[in-house]
Amino acid sequence: MRYVVGLTKDSRGRDAISLATTLAQSLDDPGAVEIDLVHVISGARPDDAATPQEREYQRLKADEAEEWMAKSLFLIPKTLRARATIHFADSMAEGILEVAAAGRTDLIIVGAASHGPFRRFTVGSVANALLHTATAPVALAPAGYLPPSDLTRITCALGTRTGAEAVLQVAVDSAVLHRVPLRIISLVSLDARAAVPAANAPDKHAERVLEEASASVGGAVDVSVDIARGRSTEAAIESLDWSEGEIVLIGSSRLAQRHTIFLGTTANKMLRSLPVPMVVIPRYHPLDGADSPSQPI
Repeated sequence: MRYVVGLTKDSRGRDAISLATTLAQSLDDPGAVEIDLVHVISGARPDDAATPQEREYQRLKADEAEEWMAKSLFLIPKTLRARATIHFADSMAEGILEVAAAGRTDLIIVGAASHGPFRRFTVGSVANALLHTATAPVALAPAGYLPPSDLTRITCALGTRTGAEAVLQVAVDSAVLHRVPLRIISLVSLDARAAVPAANAPDKHAERVLEEASASVGGAVDVSVDIARGRSTEAAIESLDWSEGEIVLIGSSRLAQRHTIFLGTTANKMLRSLPVPMVVIPRYHPLDGADSPSQPI
């Protein structure tokens, strides 16, 4: 597995590293994960710069980045494989996507915007770009993220819209891979407000997905289900209990292109109240058949 971690010289970088190490260390074979710390420098590579002055300036920025990125590698336990990559691109998001596209990438990880509230995620320009263009799952670490050393639970937030089955399969496979309990949150009562769902629709949906997930894990991990209820998405999320060591998986909006991420309205609202990391899964169309990967994270 390969985690591409967008790194900046501030708390956002440390939050992203914390999430990457937590996920990697909870695997049976942590050494099977390669953590690629990526820092993007705006502009051309030094050798491609237009003037001697620009070449010198780009070299200075690269030398400075190499120095603090070497220190960042010390934040990762020696039991894990990690490397530091400096990439030149027009923007941070573009550079991360280019590095991710250069090889198999199972997860892109970034931190919250530096001006956001503590233990919450404020979507900055980098995350916003990734959440509308990435073809790999994107994990968002909240500000001040400092979890236990191991993952303790995976929560999957599900509605009934196209692609829900693929998201559930990713969650099931990830829970089994990390050997942690799986919790499913039914979003039917929030997803279908405009359609005025039947009074028992959320309960029926929760029962159905619980049966499906339980059958899929085959007893390998515990599976439970909750129903998100509240006067708003934010209130519903805040009414649920959250473990410091868990992550939440959610699918992309129906507006997403196939195999691409697009952060939907419900997920965007959830981010405002979630105290734990969220992972947004690309949209996989049911007609893709064998072309619909369900790779765990």
